[in-house]
Amino acid sequence: RINGPLSFGFREIAPAVADFAALHPRITVDLALTDRFVDLVEEGWDLAIRIGGRLRDSTLIARRLAPVRVVLCAAPAYLERHGTPATLADLARHNCLGYTLPTPASADRWHFGADGSIPVEVSGSLRVNNGDALRVAALAGLGLIYQPTFILADDLKAGRLVCIHLDQPITEFGAVHAVYAPGRRLPAKTRLFIDFLAGRWTDVPPWDRGLPA
Repeated sequence: RINGPLSFGFREIAPAVADFAALHPRITVDLALTDRFVDLVEEGWDLAIRIGGRLRDSTLIARRLAPVRVVLCAAPAYLERHGTPATLADLARHNCLGYTLPTPASADRWHFGADGSIPVEVSGSLRVNNGDALRVAALAGLGLIYQPTFILADDLKAGRLVCIHLDQPITEFGAVHAVYAPGRRLPAKTRLFIDFLAGRWTDVPPWDRGLPA
């Protein structure tokens, strides 16, 4: 039983599960995708795939599977109409599309600097709890988006979205982790799946290949 976040799960976990199931047809996988924080022990999950720098529950065991990069970007049409911001202060005059779940790129405050120590107040006409919904709005030219490359990579490679570089670096969002409960021996099938994901994603995961460093 595997739990994972919605956008990343649809794009990366579900295809991985399909390939894993083809290799191991005797293993049954129960996959649930949700952005709700689940209790692995109380709800009976064998494994969760989580994204971030810190675990909310420090009693769990985590294995790092892949880095997570984020970018600030917008559609060319938006930048043509409103100009391209060059500094953190410039964000005050732009429509910043907000992510309502708690991350360094939340709806009201975006964090910059490699360690996330520089908060910037932002505002915009749209607040959503899903990165793919923000992507759709950004592609339509509504505003700036500050989201992971696993959501935006195809659009960046195709030029539908353009990266924006400010006077401070982008904050690191951490990594993709496989998370499971301690206190019992990890089943062989679960360990097999974790190893499969680690080999599939590596330190340069497929969604980042072909993107500028």
